[in-house]
Amino acid sequence: MRSNRFASVLFFAGILFFAACNNEPVKTEEKETVTTDTTAKTAESSPAFDHLLVDNKKDPSCGMPVTAGISDTSHYKDKVLGFCSKECKESFLQNPEANLAAAEMK
Repeated sequence: MRSNRFASVLFFAGILFFAACNNEPVKTEEKETVTTDTTAKTAESSPAFDHLLVDNKKDPSCGMPVTAGISDTSHYKDKVLGFCSKECKESFLQNPEANLAAAEMK
């Protein structure tokens, strides 16, 4: 009688084992992961200087607001002036007095 019970248990255990192995794996929904790195910036994508560090509101050469981006600076008459480009800075330095009024000092 014991052997019949043991055989029955083994039989049902075998059925459960094979039933579990024959199941296809459950497919999980694949999610596309998109990561953005906000800390990595190149020199081309971000201004070199903060507009809060300069004394002018506009580039004295071209009139562009310094809040749009500053890539170069210059010291003139105890003031720090921000420029949108190296070319604008060079243009200002050729005749600073003529361009100073356009800077709209803070």
